[in-house]
Amino acid sequence: MKHKHSTTIVSTSLLCLGLLSATGLAHAAGNCTIALKADDAMKFDLKTVTVSAACPTITVELAHTGKLPVAAMGHNVVIATSKDMEAIGRDGIKAGAANNYLAKGDARVIAATSLIGAGQKTTVSFPGKKLTAGGDYAFFCSFPGHSFQMKGKLTVTR
Repeated sequence: MKHKHSTTIVSTSLLCLGLLSATGLAHAAGNCTIALKADDAMKFDLKTVTVSAACPTITVELAHTGKLPVAAMGHNVVIATSKDMEAIGRDGIKAGAANNYLAKGDARVIAATSLIGAGQKTTVSFPGKKLTAGGDYAFFCSFPGHSFQMKGKLTVTR
């Protein structure tokens, strides 16, 4: 009887360990998407987001929940280092709306969605290896004048 009891304990322990491992994987997979909503009040619904640099691919999803068209209140999401945010925005104004207010080929931009207006959605994906765990990153809207309040901190974990 003792042998059967110890086998049950070992089986139960292995089952629990397996469930804990699966839970950890499911949690890590959840860190591969940045889902944001933007509105006509020039704000994102989140001020901070967290992703894992271990993700093979990170996807940025943006939904415009406002009522104004792209020409009046367009929004996008740009991922960059915090120190580059202001310069990217300044250079983007010169690039104009046709270029999503981003300079063509700007190496400082890690990823960026297209500009969208009311009721639209957009996504962009990029390799997780473009980010470094613990780095100082930001997300922001490059539409002129928006980045002063449409910005947030991107926290990157391993």
